Amino acid sequence: MKNFGFDLRARLDGLRERLAAMEALPQLAVLGLVSGLLAGAVIIVFRLVIQWGQAAYLPGGEAESFEALAPWLRLVVATAGGLLVGLLLQALAPAQRLVGVVHVMERLSYHQGHLPLRNLLTQFVGAAICLVSGHSVGREGPSIHLGAAAGSQVGQRLGLPNNSIRTLVACGTAAAIAASFNTPIAGVIFAMEVVMMEYTIAGFTPVILAAVSGAVLTRLVFGDATAFNVPALDMLSLWDLPWLVLIGLVLGTLSAAFIRLLRASSAALGTTPLWLRTTLAGALTGLLAMAVPQIMGVGYDTVNGVLLGQVGLGLLLAIAACKLLATTLGLGLGLPGGLIGPTLVIGAAAGGALGVVGGLLNPEQASSPGFYAMVGMSAMMSATLQAPLAALMALLELTGNPNIILPGMLAVVIANLVAREVFRQDSVYLVLLRARGLDYRNDPVAQSLRRVGVAAVMERNFVECAPRLERAAAERLLAENPHWLLVREQGRPLTLLPAADLARALSEGEEPTCDLLAIPARRRDLAPIHLQATLQEALEALQDSQADVLYVQRTTASFAQHVYGVLTREAVEENYRYR
Repeated sequence: MKNFGFDLRARLDGLRERLAAMEALPQLAVLGLVSGLLAGAVIIVFRLVIQWGQAAYLPGGEAESFEALAPWLRLVVATAGGLLVGLLLQALAPAQRLVGVVHVMERLSYHQGHLPLRNLLTQFVGAAICLVSGHSVGREGPSIHLGAAAGSQVGQRLGLPNNSIRTLVACGTAAAIAASFNTPIAGVIFAMEVVMMEYTIAGFTPVILAAVSGAVLTRLVFGDATAFNVPALDMLSLWDLPWLVLIGLVLGTLSAAFIRLLRASSAALGTTPLWLRTTLAGALTGLLAMAVPQIMGVGYDTVNGVLLGQVGLGLLLAIAACKLLATTLGLGLGLPGGLIGPTLVIGAAAGGALGVVGGLLNPEQASSPGFYAMVGMSAMMSATLQAPLAALMALLELTGNPNIILPGMLAVVIANLVAREVFRQDSVYLVLLRARGLDYRNDPVAQSLRRVGVAAVMERNFVECAPRLERAAAERLLAENPHWLLVREQGRPLTLLPAADLARALSEGEEPTCDLLAIPARRRDLAPIHLQATLQEALEALQDSQADVLYVQRTTASFAQHVYGVLTREAVEENYRYR
């Protein structure tokens, strides 16, 4: 058994070393598959909890049937849900309240994708309460956090290098989107375009496998039907083109308003207790829902009605305006929900309203309101997230309508340009991240460095020794042909020097003992770095400590600090200079 345990640890160490250089693609693909299955299972449970929770008290036992509730009950349910989630969050430490896509991006940027398990639980329970009580939030944002955290936990439990943990976060994200939307392609693109903000060949294989596994697992439970059951819709004439440009202009403006309102509400009432803010958010949602109940919950039933042309112009305008207000106020005041779903509802309602107007102006050549609603969904989502490809693929898979791609591309580009160039709005997630005083470090150097672990670059040809050596001991040490000497005293690394400097000192003197801290040598200042770290972390550690060399260590099973190698500043700089 001891030999088996030692062999298993040796194999795991070998896997970690290969993953640090992203060379173990088959093994990483298997880990991606495992992460996808785990993320898919978590999302299935999350969706079932929401579905069963709503069916338990809504009329007819049907989820999302908030319209059937009496107006005063909508107010009570939403307010009570806000109070309950607020009391839950208030009882937690501030660090444990951080949830959502912004939290995932922060952990990727500043903590190499290490997502805490406690925050996962907070997200699960908090978002479930919000959605069961009908708040105007989405389930996709929470699902992304849950899936990303599931992938991160796989990597953390196995002690994998941080560069591969980042890939498993992308795997969990893709699987979560695939499991929540039933959109595997959009899951892959969303993970790369919105969360990771980079495309890598090595990353695609595990992320694709994760998205497929998450989607397959979900289809076993919920079926393979698309989210929106609508007939194939297409442009009827070229008259649609200028109207599509108008839709892009309007939806780009709406997305900018959405982001600005969300940021303003996030900054409001900053000194007010959290439970009071979420209760206020619930009350505001309930008041709006008394007049427009379609804004409550995920709202996909409302979107389906809009796509089928079953909603009139006045109600479409009311849904777009009230959904925008309820979502931005609710999320800004602290509700742990998502915003992707609400952007689809707002986009569908606004696009459908413009479609109705277009039909009134030109009844013979205008396409159906449902067609414009589909285009509006992709334009609103894309402009808000600044993710055109993810929005287009999501719309294609959500509706099963390939005819939407060409007109959708035009509206998406116009909406993105309006939001970014006219209103100077970046992705909503980057805006919220910067509002916290943080940023997503995504320059080319950072991208290059965080793809490689220190284990792949560190120098292993070193020996550890005491500061003072007998001449015979020093000669035996040099007989091993080391490149570096790591000088330690009482278990603490003191300095690093080239073995050649010791050889020179021995050849020039006859002293019986040699003091490595006194002989002429090019001694290097040291700082520690964990074996899991990426080269990005290594460069930051060198800059923060002003050291010349890092010694790469990890705590072993016996709780001893074992040094695996040394990493010079020159090795780090050479690695990204030639990538």
